[in-house]
Amino acid sequence: MSKSLKRVRALLDSHTAPTEIKETALARTALDAALALDCEVDQIAKSIVLRGETTGEAVLFITAGGQQVDLERASALAGEPLGKADAALIRAQTGFAIGGVSPVAHLNPCRKWFDTTLLGFDKIWAAAGTPHHVFCMTPQQMIEISGAQPTEFIQNSK
Repeated sequence: MSKSLKRVRALLDSHTAPTEIKETALARTALDAALALDCEVDQIAKSIVLRGETTGEAVLFITAGGQQVDLERASALAGEPLGKADAALIRAQTGFAIGGVSPVAHLNPCRKWFDTTLLGFDKIWAAAGTPHHVFCMTPQQMIEISGAQPTEFIQNSK
């Protein structure tokens, strides 16, 4: 078991009722995960890490799988312009590699927001620290364990 997966497992064990971690053939994208889990793509909680252009810090947006972060709305929430985070910043901040970033068990805390679209589901799935592992919980559990603030920051449909 990888260090990243062990860190997620330990956090889940300490904060929630027993939570199953499933291994999938590939869950690098929300669509891959949804197909592997036979669920709706919006039930996949993507961890979108952006870079604060003023602070240089990583900020996390836990987003429903089929949704896109609205950069203008996200920047307003963060109180600074946001841009793309590179792999080095993501790894340094979260301890996870791109494709397996979990919304929980980060090495270094960061500011987090939670897409309210996810509240429409009884259960949601998220990366468990690798591109091949996911875990399931209720949206309320995710908010509690991640410390993310529920709010609206996704792009509106045209």
